[in-house]
Amino acid sequence: MKTITIRDLRQRWPEAEAALKFEDEIIITRDSRPVARLVRVASQITKRKRWNPKEHMRWLKKNWRNKQVRLVDKYLSADRQERQFGTGK
Repeated sequence: MKTITIRDLRQRWPEAEAALKFEDEIIITRDSRPVARLVRVASQITKRKRWNPKEHMRWLKKNWRNKQVRLVDKYLSADRQERQFGTGK
């Protein structure tokens, strides 16, 4: 069983997280006394699927069909009208 101080946990979180891959739990200490236990939640680490632009385009076409959403244009034009160009403000 591995132990780590609170300070080391704050300053070296990536190392502690990597240690959890091999250890079931890590004891957190303050002034050489155990104060908490850090345990692994998931035993199996799943990797997040990469973003695929072609799949995203298929999803957009499926959900939005050929509709064009102009919300961004609406808010941009409203924002531009509020500004005063050339006045230095």
